[in-house]
Amino acid sequence: MTPPVNSVSVPPRGHRVRQTIEQLRSRILGGEWPVGGRIPTEPQLVAALGVGRNTVREAVRALVHGGVLECRQGSGTYVVSTDELAPVVARRLTDDRMTEVVEVRRAFEVEAARLAALRRTPEDLAALDRALAAREAAWRAGRVGEFVEADAALHTAVVAAAHNAMLAELYASVGAALRSTITQAMGDALKPERYVDHTRLVDAIRNGDPGLASQEAGAFLEPSPGE
Repeated sequence: MTPPVNSVSVPPRGHRVRQTIEQLRSRILGGEWPVGGRIPTEPQLVAALGVGRNTVREAVRALVHGGVLECRQGSGTYVVSTDELAPVVARRLTDDRMTEVVEVRRAFEVEAARLAALRRTPEDLAALDRALAAREAAWRAGRVGEFVEADAALHTAVVAAAHNAMLAELYASVGAALRSTITQAMGDALKPERYVDHTRLVDAIRNGDPGLASQEAGAFLEPSPGE
């Protein structure tokens, strides 16, 4: 027998907000709302999650404060990270620590490339091809900002092809640091001597060669002599 409405236990407001935060986080981690994508509008979230506007608003605000979401005036709310570790990393990012950032990138990207060569799916390969084509187009156009984003997107696609959720989450947390190292390497203009070909990296993953994929992923991140 269904109990009367007034006898149903209603969770305290704070509990509802925490549950909503976890629901939002779960959808982000599950890839329903990928990094860089826009989440549904407030009315859509209310309908989808079955909670009130104020609860949705507080949950979104908490994830914005945690660095997972970003509200953009007139555009909507976007996923900028998969967890709250990103702002912590961003606060530690300074010019004098760029060598450390590159070392961390190398640790993540070499292993991601190795795993990607072993685990890539046809969908992963299609995503890598699209990312590589966008990167090449940005380089030919000579637009530094566009190239930085396209290059970062390609590396993120390699990590996604590794199919290791924890690795993907940790890598996403260093997104700002990743872009900073690429920007620093490019400078104010895209010059031929700064170009790094990633075609061999994608081909090694396509061909299922973990050794070559690791080698290609790490080669351009090796420290210069004397560093």
